[in-house]
Amino acid sequence: MFRRPHYYYQLCYTTTTTTSSSSLLLLFPSRFFRSLPLQDSKRNHNGERKMSVAELKERHLAATDTVNSLRERLRQKRLLLLDTDVASYARAQGKTPVSFGPTDLVCCRTLQGHTGKVYSLDWTPERNRIVSASQDGRLIVWNALTSQKTYAIKLPCAWVMTCAFSPTGQSVACGGLDSVCSIFNLNSPTDKEGNLPVSKMLSGHKGYVSSCQYVPDEDTHLITSSGDQTCILWDITTGLRTSVFGGEFQSGHTADVLSVSISGSNSRMFVSGSCDTTARLWDTRVASRAVRTFHGHEGDVNSVKFFPDGNRFGTGSDDGTCRLFDIRTGHQLQVYYQQNANNEVPHVTSIAFSISGRLLFAGYSNGRCYVWDTLLAEVVLDLGSLQNSHEERISCLGLSADGSALCTGSYDTNLKAGDNMVKSNVWLPRVWMPD
Repeated sequence: MFRRPHYYYQLCYTTTTTTSSSSLLLLFPSRFFRSLPLQDSKRNHNGERKMSVAELKERHLAATDTVNSLRERLRQKRLLLLDTDVASYARAQGKTPVSFGPTDLVCCRTLQGHTGKVYSLDWTPERNRIVSASQDGRLIVWNALTSQKTYAIKLPCAWVMTCAFSPTGQSVACGGLDSVCSIFNLNSPTDKEGNLPVSKMLSGHKGYVSSCQYVPDEDTHLITSSGDQTCILWDITTGLRTSVFGGEFQSGHTADVLSVSISGSNSRMFVSGSCDTTARLWDTRVASRAVRTFHGHEGDVNSVKFFPDGNRFGTGSDDGTCRLFDIRTGHQLQVYYQQNANNEVPHVTSIAFSISGRLLFAGYSNGRCYVWDTLLAEVVLDLGSLQNSHEERISCLGLSADGSALCTGSYDTNLKAGDNMVKSNVWLPRVWMPD
């Protein structure tokens, strides 16, 4: 079965009926199964033979072997097409990795206030505010300069998974296991209990809302991803769906969609990452099919993020790797992977690029945060090794719009924020999210 958030099973395990075997068998034509030997089995009332449990297991194993064989052949074929990668070319040109001095990084602030795991965060464009979503059932809007809370919004559904600021910073959106994306206008008056009311509820998904992002420079349109295997473009003014990406269309995702990222250079293009191990590029003008499908990962794609130039994007996956893809050629450009000394493979939970694109920040399930040199595919700094770093899984991270500050959120209920400095034409975090 494709992965869903762990607390999804805590709430919904009694209603889960779909099995991975049944969904997998649908991928094969009937002639494939007719070629397999049948054992003696009972017949139904129409005289047709019913398959026994043993036969079903046998066919499932045969189908799984075929899928794994095809997957390996595809992987080998892609490797043949990649005659080099970015790091190999850069080293051949004599490039050297970014370096950090002992005073380049200083921990600034720890934002404390949540009482549950932090699942998502986002910055305002002007860089002075952060919104965070937590399992405690609240959205908190923070003053990033003073660490003070400006809003603590009680949510209609406590099981929130994502949040986002609008481009103007006047509203915030969030979604989770209620399958609804809720919009809050920060300028609205509070109710009698002091809570900020929901200004709009975007209903249409048939599964949990895993990610949301406003269309750049537009407070009126938003894209969400969901466990129902689709992404939706919303008109917030009317509360209606403008387009649905995936679903019944064959080029759509075949499992939960976990993340979306909209291109900053072309707001009509966005990329999605899914539990089906792929990332897909979409054009909002053509919802019926994905522009491209990108393969390479061997686990759920938890995070996707466009490169600053809009021609590439990065991914982070449960397989422990980050990858860089080119949307024009459809090829993988680089893999970012570092195995731990104990041979553990922590999941990549969230990624972000520096303004120049030279640095890739990646958060991991073991509480580490690596800063990768995207050109040489080397870890130039491990933020998890610094004093006051997070104690648990890093669930989210984000860079401010001007690239001068970084913030991370963790299951330890805290957020860490820090200011940056410019060095060698690369934005470097002068502080960071440490605990």
